[in-house]
Parts: sequence; structure tokens; C-alpha cells
Amino acid sequence: MAYENILPHVSRPSRYLGGEVGSIIKDPEQVALSIALAFPDVYEVGMSHLGYAVLYHILNQNPWLAAERVYAPWPDMEEQLRRTGEPLRSLETERALSCFDIVGFTLQYELSYTNLVTMLDLASIPRRRDQRSADHPLVVVGGPCAFNPEPLADFFDCAVIGDGEEALPELCHAVRVSQQAGEDRDRLLQRLVRIEGVYVPSLYDVSYAEDGRIASIMASPGAPQRVRRRFLPDLDTASFPVRPVVPTMNTVHDRVAVEIARGCTRGCRFCQAGYIYRPVRERDPGRIVEIIEKSLAFAGQEEVSLLSLSSGDYACIEPLLKKLMARFADSQVAVSLPSLRVGSLTPELMEEIRRVRKTGFTLAPEAGSERLRQVINKGIDAEDLVGATATAFSLGWRLVKLYFMLGLPTETDEDLEQIIDLAVRVKRSGRGSQGGADVNVSVSTFVPKPHTPFQWEAQIGLAETRRRQNLLRDKLRAKKLRMKWHTAEMSFLEGVFARGDRRLGAVIARAVDLGCRFDGWDDQFDFARWQQAFADCGIDSAWYLRERTEDEALPWDHIDCGVSRFFFVQERRRALGLEATPDCRGGVCTACGVCDFQQVRPRLHDAAALEAQPSASAAPVASAGEQERCKLRLRVSKTGKGRFVGHLEFMGLFNRAVRRAGLPVRYSQGFHPHPRISYSEALPQGMESEAEVIDLDLSRQVAAREAAAAINARLPAGFRVHEAALLDWRNPSPSASIDCTVYRLDCADCDAGRMSKRISSFLTADTVPATRMKKGRAVEVDLRPGVRSARFEAGTLCLEMTHGSPLPVAAHLFECDEDRIRGLVPRKIGVVLKETGDDT
Repeated sequence: MAYENILPHVSRPSRYLGGEVGSIIKDPEQVALSIALAFPDVYEVGMSHLGYAVLYHILNQNPWLAAERVYAPWPDMEEQLRRTGEPLRSLETERALSCFDIVGFTLQYELSYTNLVTMLDLASIPRRRDQRSADHPLVVVGGPCAFNPEPLADFFDCAVIGDGEEALPELCHAVRVSQQAGEDRDRLLQRLVRIEGVYVPSLYDVSYAEDGRIASIMASPGAPQRVRRRFLPDLDTASFPVRPVVPTMNTVHDRVAVEIARGCTRGCRFCQAGYIYRPVRERDPGRIVEIIEKSLAFAGQEEVSLLSLSSGDYACIEPLLKKLMARFADSQVAVSLPSLRVGSLTPELMEEIRRVRKTGFTLAPEAGSERLRQVINKGIDAEDLVGATATAFSLGWRLVKLYFMLGLPTETDEDLEQIIDLAVRVKRSGRGSQGGADVNVSVSTFVPKPHTPFQWEAQIGLAETRRRQNLLRDKLRAKKLRMKWHTAEMSFLEGVFARGDRRLGAVIARAVDLGCRFDGWDDQFDFARWQQAFADCGIDSAWYLRERTEDEALPWDHIDCGVSRFFFVQERRRALGLEATPDCRGGVCTACGVCDFQQVRPRLHDAAALEAQPSASAAPVASAGEQERCKLRLRVSKTGKGRFVGHLEFMGLFNRAVRRAGLPVRYSQGFHPHPRISYSEALPQGMESEAEVIDLDLSRQVAAREAAAAINARLPAGFRVHEAALLDWRNPSPSASIDCTVYRLDCADCDAGRMSKRISSFLTADTVPATRMKKGRAVEVDLRPGVRSARFEAGTLCLEMTHGSPLPVAAHLFECDEDRIRGLVPRKIGVVLKETGDDT
């Protein structure tokens, strides 16, 4: 294990372990090309990103190609890597990033740019593309932020613009051919620029006018003047993972996610995704059901998320939901639609969603006033919104979340007041509902994005952002409504880089040198450092928030998203005239310029094919009383990499393995049913165990040995069931059944005589005071009460404890700190059960 000596000293070491069920490991010697898929944020965020998972699956289908994963290390891990000189490594084979042929970054958010540069530094890959040679990995970027890649142009070799399912494999193939031909980096880039959708910044020269604006963007010979976005014409022709990587730790979205459609033509004028992912392409509903069935069987999650920019607009969403509920509701699988639109939300849809558990109810009116909703082409009515929330509250939802933006073009204080009025009306719509009604209001600051009708608009500055936030917060608080908001400084910085140019590369590099990391995280963001970086580079950051003229050259003009500039100008003018633009799904083409009506065109599905398919039904979760209820008690080991998995993460990991094994576990009742699985007390992180006791509450008896084998077949490395036995269901829980726990710690170079004296002194003392750090605070504790016995023989310390952690006790006896004890790999070797006195 490459990071074994580092992991005991970092928070959440499971971020860096790899070895998950579903991960694909290929022998580096058996493949012609390798690519590290790099996500510039932590593991739990990156593992929740569907596009990243899709590319991992598609690339690894090629036998000559190995795709591996790497995520940004948290600052404590970065510190350890720098201290020890360890490089940043991939999860699959623990190879240093510098050993890969390609390092591909996905750019989801402008405030992750410093993480990208930091990851290059930690991999010992030169930051700047002009400092790299053919001996270094090719650095590629993609994702929505690649539609204005200019702020990062100094750091990457090429970008994939648009859909990557076909473009990225083509790029990898071209790199392989170039290597076989012995080409240098310049020849490789000349080869890559011929691939549709690939942008090579070194082949474009940008000049600036005296006032700082862009004068021209000129392509070199052989490079297209405009790089047209890559389109995937049909989702049904693209491969989709049905054996997903199952995370070892709890991620931001712990669920099976399926993209049911790509693209949205509602035409919200602020929404970049609605333009760069056009046209609407729906996945066949029968194929969606098939993907979900296979993915759930493999992954064992309890929730399915149907993803698109507007899931409620999927042409046959109601019959699809009914099909899924008929198939999976009895198995306690919930279905969520994260992106619901008021106009597409029907009572029938809501009834289906709530059948297993209420997975959240979030609506995005974006603006409070009807006038401002006309400006942004939102096209929803306040009465429909209030009616939808009233239905939600009546069906048992207790909390509704509303998302708004402030700072939209033409916004006034009166528009802000109407946000408050609308939130109050939503809260009132829940009066008299069971369990009460609550409303959370979330407000973000409008950031003009490239490739939208509002790309020319000004963004409000820091002082005005704070004033509007304060106005909303104070008045919502007076109405007893909670408000969450994005930090004004973060939105400011996002706006700078969203419409920035190449000159910002120097600022990013300087910010990294000053210590900027994880700028999208409140507890890591440091605006003062950014202000210093701008000052050091002589750049006025506020200049980038200004209004642009329609005839001005924009930094992204050489990137063609498919929608014409003429259409964007017309939409901007329609916004100011309060004119609506219809959704072309209704059959009226708005002439945006995306479709060629042959390959690139809207692709919609109807319910006929889905309704014609026979409905397979999942094995129901048997209720108590159907057959003989019992408990299955397991003894489980947690060793090797598994010792770095925290207790809550271990519970999630084990729950998913049990579901995949198909065991008839009983569920709790109520708002959010949970499997009835009981665990012994939490094991200190970094400790191995041979005796984790887990009880499964089953609705019927099973063969214990076969059940253990089924779970083992679905556990990742480092975890194993060693014993299984059926018990009466009334048997006490593991924590109530254990009399004491036995721990062992090896330290061969310890002075046996001194240790024996310290143990004797410890056992004869009435109290043994010590200080422990808990959540950053020093806490006084007494170590003596939980220790039943202690002995030191042949270089091994054995402790029998009734409760508490052995780490501070061992640290006291060895006269060191707990970090040192974790490095000695303590082990839980057994438990003594009450009454019988049996050892396990």
C-alpha cells in the first residue's frame, strides 16, 4: 500500500484507498496506453459525478487502454505528500500520475481551477504546457467549463469540447498512433486538432487592444478558426455502465444514477447547460429500466436517481416511474428526480415518488416576480408553484426547498421583495398538513456564463451582492424563514473566471503559490489570498464583471457550442422586451442553429414501447410474520486497507453488500425506512479487527454458511465474514451482548521491564487522568474505568476492555501519542460475550 505510512495521519483516509467493488484494474504492462481520469475535488464529490463514471466505463472497454481514477487530495493529505516526497497516485494501481500517457481533468466548476494546478504540482508534471515535452503526460480538459477554457490555457495541452463518449476514445487512439510513429509533442498536437471537438490552445494566438479587450483570436494553419462542439447524436447508441464502481466511503450522492435525457430546450436565458447540451436526446425507457435493474443488482444501493437537466420533462416520465415503482418499491428502493420543474410536476408524479421514501422536494422558481421570470424565460406561474407545494405538504413532505437567484438582469428591490412574498405563500400552502410545513430558501448570485443570451450582461459587485443578500436575509428571518446563500466573494471569483481570458492563468498560478485550494469550500476559501494574487499580477479583477458590448470579441468566440451568436443576441433583446421563447419540443423550431435535422436533432420517446414490455417483479421484502423471524450473527474482519475505513463508511459498505447478496433483511417503519442491521461499537480508525460482530434482522431463516459466502462475494478487499450463526430474533444487539473486547498491539523494541511496571501502576490506580483532543478541543478523561486487564508478553500488549478506545490507554502505557499507536497497527482480536462467557 503506497500511502500506508501516511494514511494514519490524515482525515478520511478512505478517500485514497481504491479497491472498490466495480473498479477496473489492468496490468500496466499489458496495455498500450494509460489515462488518469482526474477530478479536481475530493473523492466523495468526484464519485458522485455521472459523466466521470461513464467515461471510465467506456474507455476501459478498450483492451489496449487502461483508465484509472485520481482525485484532489484534501489539504492534510497534500501536506503529507509534500512532507514525505510521495507523488499523487491513481487509485487502481497506485501509479504516480507522471507515469500515465494522458491526464484528463473534468472541469465542472470554476473554483476548482487551483486544485487542477495543485494536482499537477503533486504529480511532478510541469504546470505550463510550454514546459512539457513528449516525455510528460498529455494534459487534457473537458466538461462544461471547457466551453471557456481560456483562464486555464497555460496549463492544458488540449480540451475536448462537448460530449466525450466518442471524442475521448478517438483522442486516446490518436495518441497511441502518434506514440507508435515516434512523434514529438508538436506533431501530436497537429494530429489531435484534426479531431472534431478538440481544441489545442497553443495553435491559437490571442491579441489585446489598448483598453484590455480582446482584439483578435487567430488560428494557426491547420487549426479550425472555430472549434465546434462534439455531439453525441443518440444516447441509445452509447454504452452506459451497469457495473458501477461502488464507493467504499459515503459519497455526496450514494445512489444509482441514470441519465434519462441530455439537453434542455426550455430556454432559460441564464442557463449555460440548457444551450451547450442541446438538442434534447432522451434515452429509451426500456433501456433505462434495464440499466437500473442491472446496476441495482450489482451495486446494492437503496436509491435510484433519474438525471437530466429537467427530469420532469422526460416524455414518458410518469409511466417510467410507475414501472420502476412496480419493480422496486417492495425492495425498498426509492426513486428521486433531482431536477423537477413546476410545470411538469403532477400529483400523480408526486404520489409515485413518495411510495418508498420522500427523497427531497426542491423547486427552482429562480425569480420572485412574474416580470423577472419573463426576463429569464422561466415560464412558470406562481399559482402553479404554490399548488405544487400544497400537494407536496398534503402528501407528507415536511420540507420544501426553493432556489432563487439575485442580481439577474433588470432586477430591482421590488423583485427581491417578491421572493419573500412567494416563499411566505409556499409556507402557508402547508398549513394544516400533518407534521407541519417548513421552507428553506436558497439564494445564489447570478453569474453571466458564456454561450448564453446573458453572456454580455454585467455581474453585480461585492458591495451590491451583500446589500441584496442582507435585505433578503433580514426580511425572510422576520417571516421565520431560513435562508442559505452563496458567499459573495465566491460568486465574484466564479464570475471573473467564467468570462475570463488567458491573462488569468498567471493569477491562478500565483494563487496556488499563496496556498489557495478548494475554493468552492467555505472552510478553505481565502479571498484575501486571491486579492493578493490579482494585485501581484497587476490585474483588476472587477474589470471582468463588466457589461460587454454585442460587437466585442469574447474570449470564447473560437469555441462553437452549436447555438448561433445571432440567436443569443435575439434572445437577449427578447428578454429585455419580456418576450417568451417557446420550447421547441412542442414542434416549433426556434432556429437556434444546433440541429442539422439529420444526425443532430431532438430525439424523444413515448410510453408505448415501455408499456408493451412485461413487468418483472423484484423479490418482495418479506414482512414480519410471513415466515420465521430470526437474527443472523456474523463475525467480520477488517484488515489491510479496510482498517482505514471509518465506522459510518463501514456500515454503508456492509449494508450495500447485504443488499447485493439478496438476504431478506427487515426494514424499519416510518419516514425513511432503514435495514435492521446492528453493529458493535465503533472501531477506532486505523485499527484492524478480527471480531466485528454484526446482526442481521431477517424475516425468514437462511442457511448461515451460504449467506456468509454470498456476502463475502460482494465485499471489497480488506473485509471478510468468518463465522455466521442463526439466533432467536429476540437476542440482544451486539453492543448489548459483548462483555469485553480484547485488543493486541505489537511493539518488539519496547522495554519489557518498564512496560510491566507501568501496567502494574495503571491497574492499581483508582484513576488515570489523561488529555484527549476531540473536535479540536482538549478534553480531560479518566482512562482507568474501561480497562479490565492488561499484560505485556513477548513484545505484545494485550488489553481487555469493557468500554472505550484502547488507543489512549496504549499511548499512556507506551508513553507516546495516539498517532504513534496508530502507526503500530493495533488489532481487535476478539470479544467475550455476556452470560455464556464465550470468546468470539
